[in-house]
Amino acid sequence: MIVTTGNDIAGYEIIEYLGVVRGIIVRSTGIGRGIIGGLRSIGGGNIPEYVAVCEEARGHAYELLQQHAAEVGADAIIAMRYDATEFMQASTEVLCYGTAVKIRPVGAA
Repeated sequence: MIVTTGNDIAGYEIIEYLGVVRGIIVRSTGIGRGIIGGLRSIGGGNIPEYVAVCEEARGHAYELLQQHAAEVGADAIIAMRYDATEFMQASTEVLCYGTAVKIRPVGAA
């Protein structure tokens, strides 16, 4: 499935808009990563344990986005974005959303 942050797809025309699709996940750091990350935060700088949690959450939300798009019959997703909100202390909601569309190659009938 083609996924883009743009509003169009080079070489294709959008023939139908199917609506907004999303993938959402709420993730916490877990006790092990939380303790290690907390200790590293004292010194400042990048905290690899927290980066790993964020990357995992984004990846999972992206997979759920594609699954939702497939369920509505989409060929592609345009205008894809991520959003994150602290749900509660040590838990973050990651939302991946975009517009599901049907496409065809330019010039195809």
